[in-house]
Amino acid sequence: MNETPADRTRAVGVRDVAARAGVSRQTVSRVLNEHPEVAEETRRRVLSAMAELGYRMNNAARALGTRRSRTLGVLASNAEQYGPSRSIAAIEASARAAGYWVSAAFAEAGDADAVVAAVDHLIAQGMDGIVVVAPHARTLEALNALRIDVPIVTLHSSGRGARGLSVDQAAGARLAVAELAGAGHTRIAHLAGPADWLEAESRADGFAAELAARGLEPGPVIAGDWSAASGYAATAAIIDAGVTAVFCANDQMALGLLGGLHEAGVRVPRDISVVGFDDIPDAAYYWPQLTTVRQDFAELARRAVAVVIADADAAASALRPVAPVLVRRDSVAPPRT
Repeated sequence: MNETPADRTRAVGVRDVAARAGVSRQTVSRVLNEHPEVAEETRRRVLSAMAELGYRMNNAARALGTRRSRTLGVLASNAEQYGPSRSIAAIEASARAAGYWVSAAFAEAGDADAVVAAVDHLIAQGMDGIVVVAPHARTLEALNALRIDVPIVTLHSSGRGARGLSVDQAAGARLAVAELAGAGHTRIAHLAGPADWLEAESRADGFAAELAARGLEPGPVIAGDWSAASGYAATAAIIDAGVTAVFCANDQMALGLLGGLHEAGVRVPRDISVVGFDDIPDAAYYWPQLTTVRQDFAELARRAVAVVIADADAAASALRPVAPVLVRRDSVAPPRT
């Protein structure tokens, strides 16, 4: 039979796969829907036919037969910040590896109505589960007021709520302070993130807890807003505080502080040591190279996807906090005597 232009442009369907594999369309559907009662040899033959023909699975059609969309919803706020943006990308990669698509909705964290509308939008699309990037208490409050009938997990919520998943922020802060105290610093300041961010609160708590555990006096806390500009603006307050070391709640603020200290003639780490948080890709190229706390966003996303696509018992172990790691570089030295 001669191929027509229409044949060349028509999408490959289940009928084509069935013909190439020598099975019924029902058998192809069973393979697509991961039916357990398909012989392994038959499954391999169908999958081989799909690969040969370039078959692309239609999730909408599949959902009609399985009542599952193979799609996960992601609700995010403050997606321009490093942590949330990296998490969204990692969630998409983890979902794709598990055979799922991702549909995203964005809402202003301080607007409860916007959060509710975004959740409704995702549920209306038939999501199999929802991952909420929820760095603010207000987002969690809005979610708690809703009845959501699909599996849901929250990220960047510092473990708040029954299904909150996060890197252990307080432990990361304690690693940073321990690095500075271990170098001999006793007067340590904290350049903190915005007060309405749950992770900023947890990092500040970890800062205070590690100082107390070491018998050191509470250090000054200077408020920032995650931006390099706020780190730069904090320079004078940090110099005036007479500290020899600073734990910055993120790497961008550390960048601004390094610039401000340089302009003021304060040398890092000879005069003041600095530790950041996040280990953004640029941190290794700061001057000096920044000692910081690394968050494993890929692992966080992998666990989040496991939670929303598995049953509660199977996913329970995934809810434990992800451990942070200290990355030592050049911005810490013993204090001058």
